[in-house]
Amino acid sequence: MKLTLIGNGIMAQSLAKGLVNNYEVEMIGRDISKLKQVKEKIPEITIKELDDQEDISNKNVIFCVKPYALQSVAARLTGKANTLYSILAGTKLESLKKQISSKYYVRTMPNVAASVSMSMTTITGDNEAKISAMEIFNAIGKTVWVNTEKQLDIATAIAGSGPAYLALVAEAITDGAVKAGLERHISTELVHGLFLGTSALLAKTHPAILKDSVMSPGGTTAAGVAALEEGNVRNSMIKAIQAAYNKADELGNK
Repeated sequence: MKLTLIGNGIMAQSLAKGLVNNYEVEMIGRDISKLKQVKEKIPEITIKELDDQEDISNKNVIFCVKPYALQSVAARLTGKANTLYSILAGTKLESLKKQISSKYYVRTMPNVAASVSMSMTTITGDNEAKISAMEIFNAIGKTVWVNTEKQLDIATAIAGSGPAYLALVAEAITDGAVKAGLERHISTELVHGLFLGTSALLAKTHPAILKDSVMSPGGTTAAGVAALEEGNVRNSMIKAIQAAYNKADELGNK
């Protein structure tokens, strides 16, 4: 199957890096110089500058532009795609159907881990395209099909935005170790291993049980967790998810 990515930003590049292992990938963008730079990094793809009348007839299109660019880019597309896969945060299926012609419509929310085939992708849309959508995005990691767009918008706050939250936590842990006196390269390696191991454990263990299994009475972990609770880390994470979901909902209502 050939996949046509419209857009050449960070997410489009992440998707292309993961998808080229299993699919023929075409990338279409508005800036040919940027496309050439992407081509140097991902030589397996083909590139094309977006025409004023870009024919997408019968193509399987992954729409990767920013939400605010939907109308301006859609105005340059002609023909009827086979399936439109949109990664635009908060952009409803109804809005996509009004502006881009396609046989089937699917909304997805992958994340930048697609570049290393470890994306956590949430999907919803036309049931007729469910199997193909799951196959495509399973090629770059794990997928979850949800039944409503509201569920996808909530999932966007987790799987889509989550890498930024975890990166912030990883950076903070590393800085804490450096502050305590450990060299940064050692701290960075430790945090990398920490995230890998904890991810594997969370696949089989409830977070609360994992936390309790590490906390000895009066021990170092208990002292650290108490400090985190004092800093309202748990509440801040809950608020972060709500804020991200609210923003996705706001984008969808524009």
